Amino acid sequence: MDLMTVIGILITWALVFSAMMQGGNGMAYVDFPSILITVGGTVGAMIATCPADRAKTTLGIFKSAFFTNNKDMVVLVQTIVSFAEKARREGLLSLEGSAAELTDNNFLRKSIQLVVDGTDPELVRAILDTEIGILEGRHAQNKSLLDSGAELAPAFGMLGTLVGLIAMLGELSNIDALGPGMALALITTLYGSMMANMVFIPISKKLAVRSGEEVQSLELVVEGVLAIQAGENPRIVEEKLKVYLPPKQRNQLEQAKNSGSE
Repeated sequence: MDLMTVIGILITWALVFSAMMQGGNGMAYVDFPSILITVGGTVGAMIATCPADRAKTTLGIFKSAFFTNNKDMVVLVQTIVSFAEKARREGLLSLEGSAAELTDNNFLRKSIQLVVDGTDPELVRAILDTEIGILEGRHAQNKSLLDSGAELAPAFGMLGTLVGLIAMLGELSNIDALGPGMALALITTLYGSMMANMVFIPISKKLAVRSGEEVQSLELVVEGVLAIQAGENPRIVEEKLKVYLPPKQRNQLEQAKNSGSE
């Protein structure tokens, strides 16, 4: 689980609710008709914007913001460099057995298998780049669902405001109806803003980060596999792949190498 996502969401909600409670009457912010208009309307409109198969995976999209399946980049570099060393000693065909053991990294297994099968390097890159592009498109579609929620929630909040104002203006002669009408008018706007800024926008941005990290790891695999296919020295392969690592992870890689050589 990504604790930073959980902590950030909890801090946001805790501080906002703490400020709301300073007024002393927490129930003043609870209005069932407002919830129906804002939450129900937003969810319904979001469902209408996407195909049925994507709607069924909505919970999985939210889950992706809190749980990551991205590979450890340092371990990934070490794995590819070890493949380069083995290919240099025993030839490319020796990697077939190693590729079959990569049950937790289908993309790397497929990449190695393409090389072992003698596929032309340009075709290998084309196939793998196409797969990365499709992955990016799928991630963009998932993110667009949350972006739609961020747009729709304030809109339905404003819709609820108009409903509340109409109800209030229609009962100007009834003083008792002014309060509920004004509450509906204001609280729906509040709910819409909270849904957009405290749910949809943060999770959408986290999904964009997740997508970038995954794409970067796949691009690392492509460069590493093509370098292996070209027969490059394992040290050169490692230097090429270290470009994809931030300074902290480069240090981790060096420390792992030093501890392994002792």
